Amino acid sequence: MRIEIGALDTLPRDRGVRVTFGEERIALFRIGDEVFAIGDRCSHAEASLAEGEVFDHEVECPRHGSEFDLRTGKALSLPATMPVPTYEVLVEDGLVYLNWEPE
Repeated sequence: MRIEIGALDTLPRDRGVRVTFGEERIALFRIGDEVFAIGDRCSHAEASLAEGEVFDHEVECPRHGSEFDLRTGKALSLPATMPVPTYEVLVEDGLVYLNWEPE
């Protein structure tokens, strides 16, 4: 399912934004003109990754400091060891779309 998120220029740079579809929480991050989408729950402690600090293409969990790659969802530092889900994002004509399939 392709969901329109909104205009690219309305997303803050280098910060997370949480969107919710059904019971799924997704964190969106704008890095330059690219947008990345990952599961919003840290795989270690259920904290919101949208509230974490962004460094280049990584986000740091605000609760215990685990870092995740925004491109792959891979956990890059302890205490998290499991990845978070990633979602495909498209930017077309200045609009951001998320490809999301409900479970």
